[in-house]
Amino acid sequence: MNSETSSPPSGGESAMTDKSERLYKVAFDLPDETADWARASSERLWTGKTSVQMEVQVRNTPFYVKGISFGDIVRVRADHERREFVFEEFVSEAGNSTVRVIIKDDDARDMIDTMLRSFDCSWEIDTTGYLWAINVPPHVDYASMKAALLRVADEGKIGIEEGALARAHRDGLGLPESDH
Repeated sequence: MNSETSSPPSGGESAMTDKSERLYKVAFDLPDETADWARASSERLWTGKTSVQMEVQVRNTPFYVKGISFGDIVRVRADHERREFVFEEFVSEAGNSTVRVIIKDDDARDMIDTMLRSFDCSWEIDTTGYLWAINVPPHVDYASMKAALLRVADEGKIGIEEGALARAHRDGLGLPESDH
């Protein structure tokens, strides 16, 4: 999905934000291989202001950007030529993880929907309906969720990508520190 056309976050994620808060889009430039697949040179994510100038909190789950999750704090810069704010660097994680699922078998949709609800996750679906960007909150037992997703993937019904794993989720899997 080219997030140029995306709307502000909805569902479980919007419940986490103040309804009167003004959100801003920030461009996250994509590496060439991702940009080719995404058919876009950047993904624009909704963000909210923080108390620190030029630092914002990500307010939706990315479809393509790696290393960033809902709630993370990032530093941005004004790109006057492009007339937009652009991601500069990662500042801190909020504890959420980003997992992406590609639906390969239409029969998997309801199964994945039910599974994600049972793990108390929120998600966004791109305009094709096949790419799902899933926010995994800090309290979720990600090892169990990953095992459940891998069972469906082993049946050839979905593909999975871990876009960003929070420290607690990495620790639960016994993985080393991330290098954002």
